[in-house]
Amino acid sequence: MSPRGVAAAVGEVAGALLTPTGLAGAALEATWMGLHLGLYPLGLLGARASNRREGYRLGHLPPSQRGLAIQNVEAAETPILLVHGMVDNRSIFTVLRRGLVRRGFGRLETINYSIFTDDIRAAAADLGAEVERIVEETGYERIHVIGHSMGGLIARYYVTRLGGDQHVHTLVTLGTPHQGSYLAYSWNNGLTRQLRPGSALMRELAAPVKDCQTRFLVYWSDLDQVVVPQRNAALHHRDLNVHNIELHGVGHMSLPVTGTVVHGISTALAHLDTSGATVTPGVSSLETRRSGSSAARTPTEPDPQMRQITPRKALGETTRMP
Repeated sequence: MSPRGVAAAVGEVAGALLTPTGLAGAALEATWMGLHLGLYPLGLLGARASNRREGYRLGHLPPSQRGLAIQNVEAAETPILLVHGMVDNRSIFTVLRRGLVRRGFGRLETINYSIFTDDIRAAAADLGAEVERIVEETGYERIHVIGHSMGGLIARYYVTRLGGDQHVHTLVTLGTPHQGSYLAYSWNNGLTRQLRPGSALMRELAAPVKDCQTRFLVYWSDLDQVVVPQRNAALHHRDLNVHNIELHGVGHMSLPVTGTVVHGISTALAHLDTSGATVTPGVSSLETRRSGSSAARTPTEPDPQMRQITPRKALGETTRMP
């Protein structure tokens, strides 16, 4: 680990923080972390949880949920599996799960893996068994997976090293250390050694991947305090279909609750084309009101955290969002 590299990473975080958006993002991060600590015990109950819409009746659904089912019932009913990060549980997805349900997605699964997990490869094999259970139970050959932090790395290993692309249509990662994190040097055990830049696991993940069918949607932020340097949460691999999305002023724990992220994921998963295009008329825009203001903004309008929202298909290209 280079002291100069650490200093540069710290400087980048400081630069991102000392902006109006960065300060607002830091306040949101602190607030969400407090709320998440309160929800954490509830997330420990049971190994998994499901949100399932039974059958295909639409009359009882509000318009925001009905739109996607009318536009593309296959997209609406494709199962979505959410995988949390290290020393966490499914409660981190409380807001994201509700947002996806409100936008019309009918099958959501969240799982907990052990906080004592000490090997990415073993966790990926366990994830594979869970994916195959969902595939067999629902009849859908390919599902979507959303992974926060280390959960995204576990899912990436399953998809690219264990043949999981046969069962995973889209993998979304939020603040995942795709190239490792210097923070892993702060503790020394088998798992943290795997999460360090240049580790044997990182080299294995960087190796060629043959004919991977999964598309990747990768969110990372310049205010991420867990992935250091922050750009290591972007994914660049010549064999993978990747759309990187750079956020400004969003903390690590805030990624699953940020409105533009929730809507961006919804829009991408509503479009089942493997090209990686992320525009479809099937997702209803939901109004979000700011505290202290009567004005409403839909997620499709300009957001202070976003810089271009131009969908891209090119391998590894990045959309920047201020």
